[in-house]
Amino acid sequence: MDKTGIVRDEFYKRHDMGAFHPESPRRLEVIYSMLDDDDIRERLVPIASREASEEEITSIHTPEYYRLVAGTAASDYLTPLDPDTSACRDTFEAALLAAGGLLELVEAVQENRLPNGFALVRPPGHHAEAGFAMGFCIFNNLAIAASRLISHYGLDRVLIVDWDLHHGNGTQHSFYGNHQVLYFSTHQSPYYPGTGSFEETGTGRGKGYTVNVPLYPGAGDYDYVMIFKEILQPLAREFKPDFILVSAGFDTHFSDPLGSMRVTPQGYAGLTRMLLDSADELCQGRLVLTLEGGYSLEALRQSVKAVLLELSEGRAGPFDMTRHQIQKSSYEIDSVIQRVKAIQKEFWNCF
Repeated sequence: MDKTGIVRDEFYKRHDMGAFHPESPRRLEVIYSMLDDDDIRERLVPIASREASEEEITSIHTPEYYRLVAGTAASDYLTPLDPDTSACRDTFEAALLAAGGLLELVEAVQENRLPNGFALVRPPGHHAEAGFAMGFCIFNNLAIAASRLISHYGLDRVLIVDWDLHHGNGTQHSFYGNHQVLYFSTHQSPYYPGTGSFEETGTGRGKGYTVNVPLYPGAGDYDYVMIFKEILQPLAREFKPDFILVSAGFDTHFSDPLGSMRVTPQGYAGLTRMLLDSADELCQGRLVLTLEGGYSLEALRQSVKAVLLELSEGRAGPFDMTRHQIQKSSYEIDSVIQRVKAIQKEFWNCF
């Protein structure tokens, strides 16, 4: 059994957008309480968070936007940043700690102090654009981490996998013209935020380094597994990443109030095992996840635990559908897979 790094900070709960907002402090309360369960506690290594610097934040975001968010710390009232996203007095500091906590975890894995990890942070990040907040997100934590791996550690290739229910528009746009970052997203479509079509493949030197797999409602464990098997794993082998980062949203769970997908905790564990297999094969096991969406509290507790148990198992053998209880569904996934391959074969020999 390996130890898995986690980022856990009570200050994240102080970011609060109102009593009835789905992206609430309760999300971390249920996850953090689970971390003390007897069967998981000894598998985890806590990584202390820190505030990301202005330089680190502005590697992705504009200085004007950084100053805008910083200014919200002076208000005793909620400051609207977009129709779904507000900042309270503590939001700016929580957002700095979220980005900085992820950076600390990525550093620990990159420097071989830990094999992998999961940053259990909020506010989430994958919708945040360079110059504005969006979709509950303030700063784009994962994009900042990818930028840091390239600029500070000199990595050539970073793979970002986004399995959240919603397309990570901010992350995609951060690297749309960049051939050093391969952005891969599965997401419900049509749905918020309206981006992430099959045909969005990048621009300039980044052409082919954005791979979108939009799914209509109802996709479950088997469908996601087949997407990873038929598309993501071959892509990863050809791209040969130095590090794998994951936007881990759990709003694809079958009980999530905002989504219409059918993924189970066993499904998330299976996807995690497939990513571990790819990381072990291609980049010395370097794999870090960060929390994005997920709004059913019990589903969050069960699903995050399933992922952490898988991460801490280490080399438990390759992914196996039977062991992970993956059942074939009636969803027509083959046509989606073939369409992605038809578009991406212009850029990738594996298709």
